[in-house]
Amino acid sequence: MSTTLFSPISVGELVLPHRIVMAPLTRSRAGQPGNVPTAMNVEYYRQRASAALIISEATQISQQGQGYAWTPGIYSKAQIEGWRAVADAVHDAGGRMFLQLWHVGRVSHPSFQPNGALPVAPSALPVPGKTFIEDANGNGVWTDVPTPQALGLDGIASIVADYRVAARNAIAAGMDGVEIHAGNGYLLDQFINSNSNHRTDSYGGNIENRARLLLEVVDAITSEVGAERVGVRLTPMGRFMGMGDDTPEQTFGYIAERLNAWKLAYLHLVEPAMVGNVKDDATDPRWDAMILSMRKAYHGILILAGGYDGSSAAHALAQGRADIIAFGRPFIGNPDLPERIMAGATLNTPDPTTFFGGTSLGYTDYPKLA
Repeated sequence: MSTTLFSPISVGELVLPHRIVMAPLTRSRAGQPGNVPTAMNVEYYRQRASAALIISEATQISQQGQGYAWTPGIYSKAQIEGWRAVADAVHDAGGRMFLQLWHVGRVSHPSFQPNGALPVAPSALPVPGKTFIEDANGNGVWTDVPTPQALGLDGIASIVADYRVAARNAIAAGMDGVEIHAGNGYLLDQFINSNSNHRTDSYGGNIENRARLLLEVVDAITSEVGAERVGVRLTPMGRFMGMGDDTPEQTFGYIAERLNAWKLAYLHLVEPAMVGNVKDDATDPRWDAMILSMRKAYHGILILAGGYDGSSAAHALAQGRADIIAFGRPFIGNPDLPERIMAGATLNTPDPTTFFGGTSLGYTDYPKLA
């Protein structure tokens, strides 16, 4: 029987009724003070519970892990309770949900950091990008990212411990699992890529050393909550926030092969056609060969994301390119995206001016099919 978008599939201990997953989407609408999920966030996720699996917006594992205004955390009691309300609502509506765990590393600003410190990174290198902070008037503004400070070994060990606690907190909040965000130019990706990692110790230099932090985080989290509750997201050949690697095929092939040891819920790859949240047609011609190579190297469930629509997603599954397709922006404007794809219905167009920050406008007010 051929695989379609509406074939069921097992992921860890979950049985997904179809293969249209909601990708993680930063929306910068956590309640203040404290970056706590609110009733508005509960409603947003509840509306989208028909996704095969919801992967939450990126959620910082600590204060140090925050890089943008109004993004939620999973390190305080209030945040755990806020996420519990979200998980309960999704489950009551028949859905399933993983929480994405996030440390932005160098893509941050002293206004977010404990004691106003510089953001942390594998190496103290300039960052070609901006972040989104709250100004003195309470408005969101984009600002340059300062040159970060390089992490010492104690700092690295502390971050691994923060990931472990965050995973425990997510399960305590009622989540079905967690996704480790190791892409998009954030901390774990910064260690992986040779452009951003100029270290000469056991966390830098060769591929094994640059992958070490990710694999330590995977080991810590799986030992805490069980491998069947853990996914990993990578952006091989990503260019967002100055990423780049001298030997991406070898680097990410090595990671894919090493991840087999844990029998994770899934591996989630983002096509390099997406740079941050913008689609870019100038993709690297090596990608198709690379995805097939990683598909062969990784023996578990593979999720692909990257500007798919219903037709291209169905084609990718039919080709065996992936097992599941994650959709991002289409879920912003279409809370009932699986139903719309199944019916061949027209999709609502999301309003990019309401993507980050704001009220329920452009967040919970998109219409479902009549």
